[in-house]
Amino acid sequence: MKNILRKSWGLLAAGLLLTSCNDFEELNVNPVAASGDQVQVEYFINNSIISAQMNPDVAERSFILYWKVAAHYQEGSSLSAGGYNDGWTTAYYNQVASWLNAANTAIDVANGHISSDKKQPYTENLLQVARIWRAYLMSEMSDNFGPIPINAFQGENPDFSSEKDVYYFILAELKDASAKLDPSVTNPDRLKVLDPAYAYDYAKWRKYANSLRLRLAMRLSEADPAKAKAEFEEAAASSDLLLNMSDIFKVQEKPGWDALTGVMSREWNMQYLSQTLFNTYFNLGGVESVNQLGSSYHAAIKPKNWMGQKFENHFATLTNNPSAGYWFNGLPHAIDPRAYKAFTIPGDFTNPNFSNYPSWTTDARNTKRQLVDDNGGVVKEIDATNTWNSAGNGSWGAKGAKNRVYSYPGTIPRMSQQFRASQSERIFFGPWETYFLIAEAALRGWNTPMTAKEAYEAGIASNFTYWSVPMGAYLSSNEYNRNGTSVSWDHTAEPPSTYPMQYENGYTGAQDVAMIKYPDNHQYKNGSVKNDHLTKIITQKYIAQFPWLPLEAWSDHRRLGLPFFENPAVENPLPNLPALTSSNYMESKKEFFPQRLRYPSSLPNTNTNGYRQAVEFLGGADEVTTPLWWAKK
Repeated sequence: MKNILRKSWGLLAAGLLLTSCNDFEELNVNPVAASGDQVQVEYFINNSIISAQMNPDVAERSFILYWKVAAHYQEGSSLSAGGYNDGWTTAYYNQVASWLNAANTAIDVANGHISSDKKQPYTENLLQVARIWRAYLMSEMSDNFGPIPINAFQGENPDFSSEKDVYYFILAELKDASAKLDPSVTNPDRLKVLDPAYAYDYAKWRKYANSLRLRLAMRLSEADPAKAKAEFEEAAASSDLLLNMSDIFKVQEKPGWDALTGVMSREWNMQYLSQTLFNTYFNLGGVESVNQLGSSYHAAIKPKNWMGQKFENHFATLTNNPSAGYWFNGLPHAIDPRAYKAFTIPGDFTNPNFSNYPSWTTDARNTKRQLVDDNGGVVKEIDATNTWNSAGNGSWGAKGAKNRVYSYPGTIPRMSQQFRASQSERIFFGPWETYFLIAEAALRGWNTPMTAKEAYEAGIASNFTYWSVPMGAYLSSNEYNRNGTSVSWDHTAEPPSTYPMQYENGYTGAQDVAMIKYPDNHQYKNGSVKNDHLTKIITQKYIAQFPWLPLEAWSDHRRLGLPFFENPAVENPLPNLPALTSSNYMESKKEFFPQRLRYPSSLPNTNTNGYRQAVEFLGGADEVTTPLWWAKK
């Protein structure tokens, strides 16, 4: 036992590759000083789960500036425009390595207890929980970088494995660990408080493991369909799936500055409504704003055929965004009812979820801004009170320099304060995801416990329950959003190529009619389809995963090219996305979007052989635009 502890703790301190893990007090005991019977598995599991919530430093850089931006859940021209920051990457890489260290140490200690006389009635179950949690962490790390080590505790510089081998290992671990869990085992009360997700309710851990297996099996649907089908069908055949709100894998956040501080709490991150969400929410479900908002907003609601005010000299137009060049000077006639819950309307100061961040300025309460000319003279004064717009990423060039409206805290809808005040529960897996995974599998012809339509509608209903919004006639709506997708499962008619919308010349006030084109998503069926069943499933899954699961939303887009993501604007060239130019911006291609994170710059020096292996397995350069194995078609 002492040898196991010495080996595990020594490797934990050394780290997977780069980590320096000195916060030993967070483990509740010091394994170096403790005897074998004092070191408990649950301390390491607890440390790993809590630490993986990310302290604010790492959360801001990985969860917000990488994942949320890549998923188009918020605007930002970092990763979405091909950019990266080695410091941000290193911080995340070190952290995820330390979380894996703790999980692996839990496994080592559990096996040591089992092989000795230190075994408790619940030790076998703790071993399986540690394996399940390690499987998730490995998937998170691999989905960011690609190839990672599987056997990371054989030496200081482990060998790297291919993504295929990593996924096969993870799927096998989930299958075996979930089967070996014994839900009939009871726990002492002191143990329950050391599991921030499920309080060691082993039945819930089994459900999570099986649903996680569905997620990761589906990840292989394009690269390895036979393996994906076999793994998915086996897991789906289980009656133990995460299907109810009471089974959500979630961890309570709290104010402060530690790993449990809200993952989206940093005040200087504006977390604006994105163009992708703007276009996806708009008119989807046909639920009219007049039935969602109080009477004080009704005067601001625009007609169904209103496009907005056109400011082509101040808003980027070199993008395939269907709303490019327009400012929506009011509130939408109809919008997905989750939109007004997720984001607050500019000027809506009486809303208890209105975010005043950053609290040291009054910017969030200033709704009046200007469009200016080349000399700084005011061309147009805009009051954004009761308007609904998004910022748009990429390079706006001279237009951006003359636009003081599109990225100002008080003029664009920003994420609800309920997610920013460190009072929420961070969700790692919700029941809606299980349903949408089943819907996609059924659509593919795999054996599933329900039909694609049943699962699709159950997924929507589950997420509406989470947001506490009524369903009404949402499921039967044939209304298209700005991407050309509707809600109703039975409505698969494709939208027309263009549709007429009234607009106002923002400079002169003259009104006219424009023929607006639904965007062609060339990444999916060469742009010929906008409203088939898979597009509906992933559209609803994309909305439902907001804001907690941006990595999953990004992964779906990398895997399928769904839902439609507009290209970054190229009013000026984007150095990190050289394939996207002013001559092809109306196309939609994989190389126009980030595919992964680069490895930390120190890795080639700290583990030369491992880095060489990783790049070979990638099958391309260590760049943001190199697709991962499961995302290649």
